Amino acid sequence: MNRLKRKFLDSLSGFYNEKEIRSLFFQSVQKVTGYSKSALLANPDFPFSGEQEKQLNIILAQLLTMEPVQYILGECEFYGLPFYVNPSVLIPRSETEELVEWILSDHSNRTGNLLDIGTGSGCIAVSVARLLKSFSVSAIDVSASALAVAKKNAERNGCQIQFMQTDILNPENSFEEIAFDVIVSNPPYIREQEKQQMSDNVLKYEPHLALFVPDNDPLVFYRSISVFGKKRLKENGKLYLEINEGLGEETVNLLSLLGYRDVVLRKDIFGKDRMIRATR
Repeated sequence: MNRLKRKFLDSLSGFYNEKEIRSLFFQSVQKVTGYSKSALLANPDFPFSGEQEKQLNIILAQLLTMEPVQYILGECEFYGLPFYVNPSVLIPRSETEELVEWILSDHSNRTGNLLDIGTGSGCIAVSVARLLKSFSVSAIDVSASALAVAKKNAERNGCQIQFMQTDILNPENSFEEIAFDVIVSNPPYIREQEKQQMSDNVLKYEPHLALFVPDNDPLVFYRSISVFGKKRLKENGKLYLEINEGLGEETVNLLSLLGYRDVVLRKDIFGKDRMIRATR
């Protein structure tokens, strides 16, 4: 094992720090062998087969192209749950876990229904459905391939979720018969001008459809979601949004102008304006 770990460290040293490389190595080995990091550390002379070593070398070659390990391995963890991912969906982020935590803490002793707009991998919808069993969960996305991933993740985690393909920018016939207690969304919010600040592994591999908005209208999705929420949320229903850290006040002002009240802007663990909760 040490020989292969050294190969990962030497090959990837110009791309990642040592801690990240060790993590990538153990994730890769677990995918190939089924053995956890702790099991491997307890058996440093683990005998890799020729086929296993070949698979690890293929993974290493992919990592050298800066392809995200989550896409290479086809899975990741979000809020303690397993999720399939592929280049049709964004890789779930830790700040989105904080948004889920906000919803769960606000509604832990309540019943109701929730709509996840732009569900992607389904990480928000599935986490809520799995951990807030008193809620009925629905989810929409414009991408059929993203919905296919989300449906697999719902099945993988034993969740009943109603999925629908629709464009929130033109949502005329979406869930007309339902009034929601909660609407949540992590929509595209990165301005085109911010591309230069992003790493290659995001720009080259993650779906731009789920990332970027025009520089001249960066709140286009928040406007549509908020207008939709005014029609589909129950009185006193809650709207939860993940936002661009540089557009916190602008998003708060948009919601206030549309008639939402008790608009709360919250920072993530890194001190960035990242989440909003508003009441209809």
